[in-house]
Amino acid sequence: MTIEIERGSETRPALSRCISVAPDEFARDHWGRRPLLSPASSLPGAFDDLFSERAVDELITERGLRTPFIRMAQEGSVLATSAFTAPGGFGAEVGDQVSSEKVLAEFADGATIVLQGLHRLWPPLIDFTRHLVDDLGHPAQVNAYVTPASSRGFDPHYDVHDVFVLQIAGEKHWRIHSPVHPDPLRDQPWGDHRDAVAREARNPPVIDAVLQPGDALYLPRGWLHSAEALGGTSVHLTVGVAAYTRADVVRALVSTLGEVPALRASLPLGIDLSDPEALRPLVDETVADLVRALTAIPDASDAVANAVAPPGFRAADPAATVARQLAARFADATRPEPLAPLATVDAIAALDASSLVRWRGSLATRIEDSGDRVRIVTPTKTVALPREAEATVRRLHGGGFGPGASPDGAVALADFPGLDLDDAIVVARRLLREGILVPAG
Repeated sequence: MTIEIERGSETRPALSRCISVAPDEFARDHWGRRPLLSPASSLPGAFDDLFSERAVDELITERGLRTPFIRMAQEGSVLATSAFTAPGGFGAEVGDQVSSEKVLAEFADGATIVLQGLHRLWPPLIDFTRHLVDDLGHPAQVNAYVTPASSRGFDPHYDVHDVFVLQIAGEKHWRIHSPVHPDPLRDQPWGDHRDAVAREARNPPVIDAVLQPGDALYLPRGWLHSAEALGGTSVHLTVGVAAYTRADVVRALVSTLGEVPALRASLPLGIDLSDPEALRPLVDETVADLVRALTAIPDASDAVANAVAPPGFRAADPAATVARQLAARFADATRPEPLAPLATVDAIAALDASSLVRWRGSLATRIEDSGDRVRIVTPTKTVALPREAEATVRRLHGGGFGPGASPDGAVALADFPGLDLDDAIVVARRLLREGILVPAG
């Protein structure tokens, strides 16, 4: 059995920071459909706790950035890395560390600074992005675009991922145009439609607005956009969301078809692969086998399943197959809450009745019954505990619900249900060591 936790509108705080409508309305009317411009006055607060101009200078001068975490562009062209990097000097003999002198020269000359992968570099954005991924159910990453006054970083184009634009400092004039290739996949970049993009960019924009600090803009993938800084340096964050698509569902389903003997058979000897008429009967037959395979009924008896499936095909649950594959991809593309090795070891050594622990944030987990054991299944491991620990595991996994629950899901060892203190310490020690729990408080 697997425990699922409901996710209501009120439990999407990171998303709510970026949109001026209720999450349910955003999901229904905007997600993957149409842009949303959210002025600062309609949002719960500014974004200066996430990033700032001072943070830009700190990253460039003190953090030893290397490519590809920084790049620069001017008038739509990406600069060679040698234009803004240099060897790190004694003790850091690498050739692609950011050079503050070179960055200054290029920036003063009108180039845009792009700081990439900030969801892996900048602590406030590490936490924010993890929470936003929890809210969206899709992987996300964060770049910062730092544009000098009156400079245009990139020509009109579209992205193959959804974006949330969060204006941090300065002003930027955005022009948004309708898609020329709706819902592009990752292998369908805007350059494949360059002429159509240029034609559409000459039409009146759907959105023509100046973003000021605290404003936000959501753009579904495929919507054309360009932007120009006004009056001073502009800093904005672009949160890119790699939305999973129905094409991903199809790929997951098709990956199971190697189990169908009829579909593994060789094509006829001497077939002319360039002749559509010669291939037509074979394609029709293959499509019919494909449909039968994908519509096999997993919950029916073997006799019924075999009757609707091609010979030799063992019916499987298509939804379970898709869930397994997409969950694995999602786990590979995202990261749970970081672990603090030193603090965790110290917490393990000091465990007592008052110690507070909680489930590790954003850790993809299934809780399963397994006879006399309860199993905790994560993307990297499976941890089995005695059945006596099941109530404690489920309480922690469910966010610490129950008497004395903490707002952050923390539970004191003295409140572990069904366990005495000695057993509670053993369970907490094991789950802290495995990176399933983290110290709290």
